[in-house]
Amino acid sequence: MPILVDIVTRDRRLVSDEVDMVTLPGSAGQMGILRGHAPLLSTLEIGEIILHKGNDVRYIAIGGGVVEVRPDKVIVLAESAEQAEEIDEARAAAALQRARESLAENPPRERKPIIEAALQRSTLRLKVARRRSSRPQRPGPSFEEE
Repeated sequence: MPILVDIVTRDRRLVSDEVDMVTLPGSAGQMGILRGHAPLLSTLEIGEIILHKGNDVRYIAIGGGVVEVRPDKVIVLAESAEQAEEIDEARAAAALQRARESLAENPPRERKPIIEAALQRSTLRLKVARRRSSRPQRPGPSFEEE
């Protein structure tokens, strides 16, 4: 049975869809949520949300936030969120390069966390953007003979 997932930011509702499973970047690690999950409230890290629906998989980059899980619904309030199709890969790569260069210049201590967060966000955006061009393979059992 599917579970309803709503992903919203301050500006818009990004997703409202029923999926088989949602994977979230929780503050204690990746969380997989299925219908019937126990109620849960958690913070989310900068990371990737993965929506599994049949054989389709959708990827969303989020810049942190909170999630409320109910047995029949998942509500994500994201600080920022972009679907893979929305991310300009060239811009994400340029942002990653700028963040790396800024970090290599030995910035003042108070600027370092800001630059590291920019590096983390741009790395994630580039990773998610590149996923749209490669068809994801669901892991399955391997039955190789020895």
